[in-house]
Amino acid sequence: MELDHLTAIRRDLHQIPELGYQEYKTQNYILNHLKRYPENRLEIETWKTGLFVKVKGTASKKILAYRADMDGLSIEEATGYPFSSVHQNRMHACGHDFHMTIALGVLDYFVHHPAKHDLLFLFQPAEEGPGGAEAMIESATFKKWEPSMITALHIAPELPVGTISTKGGLLFANTSELVIGLEGKGGHAAYPHLAEDMVVAASSLVTQMQSVVARNVDPLDSAVITIGTITGGSAQNIIAQNAKLEGTIRTLSPSAMEQVRARIEAMVKGLEIAYHCKGTVTYPSAYHQVYNSADLVEDFMKFASEHQLANVVCAKEAMTGEDFGFMLKKYPGFMFWLGVDSPYGLHHAKLQPKEAALETAVRLLTAYFSVHANQEV
Repeated sequence: MELDHLTAIRRDLHQIPELGYQEYKTQNYILNHLKRYPENRLEIETWKTGLFVKVKGTASKKILAYRADMDGLSIEEATGYPFSSVHQNRMHACGHDFHMTIALGVLDYFVHHPAKHDLLFLFQPAEEGPGGAEAMIESATFKKWEPSMITALHIAPELPVGTISTKGGLLFANTSELVIGLEGKGGHAAYPHLAEDMVVAASSLVTQMQSVVARNVDPLDSAVITIGTITGGSAQNIIAQNAKLEGTIRTLSPSAMEQVRARIEAMVKGLEIAYHCKGTVTYPSAYHQVYNSADLVEDFMKFASEHQLANVVCAKEAMTGEDFGFMLKKYPGFMFWLGVDSPYGLHHAKLQPKEAALETAVRLLTAYFSVHANQEV
């Protein structure tokens, strides 16, 4: 598939970003695109707002899988693109329009150039939340088409076009959403001794939590606790009866995640005593670390470099989260970064990845899968 065709697909998808499990237009767009191919080359099954698309091999004895996430973010786009999002407060600000386009480009090649083994393309909803990967791999369709290997990519704004980056082992962190609710006794601002102020309680808790990373996590490990929003109270002269803190926890090991959660929960229990209030701690969504199969990564990086398909750079661990980690927990595979050279980063309203990177990824993955999908078992 030529770059101009890939670019047209990407721009179509860029205009219709949808939140997790709301990707109805996106799913329909992909289904309509797939209608151009001979029916005997594909097996297609829908799953919620996602898709399984299997390209049939000529004498298949295994399945190789590629995953592309579908959802956008709650961001008002500010790129100034003539093909900007048509959905208010919705944007493909994490590159999922790129990920899907690349999947369609690779799929197109194998429809017209059959390999020996099957290729499975997973168009997965809800990566940004609440997380679709874990549920998708538990579906009946996935269990029917279990892959022997699975891979995925993520755009990297900081890397130039033509560059890929990855590493064996840990690539992305364990991540968990964090929501803390506090309920006390509200009252008049003039009579603080008759109330229990949840704004003060919440402020104290934010300060206390900073000690978790500094004093409870092994300094040779890593963790981050970020409180992104605090809400509480209803008027300037009313002592707040309720407060809510929302944030995220990120760690480089599962054990550190357990430790951080336990420590936060202990602090909230202490806060209940100190401020005569009731506290709740919940984790609405949590993602397992992205842990790459070292042997597959080594083979992939060597292949890309020797065939001059990309400039290969060794990556460092990142505190970003990705629910693709649930797939790698169960199946051999890897994720890699794709350079797109944007002055603005991921989740930014002005993210502008260079579309030339689409061709780099399709060319690389087509060549890589061509070799592995034609190997003897």
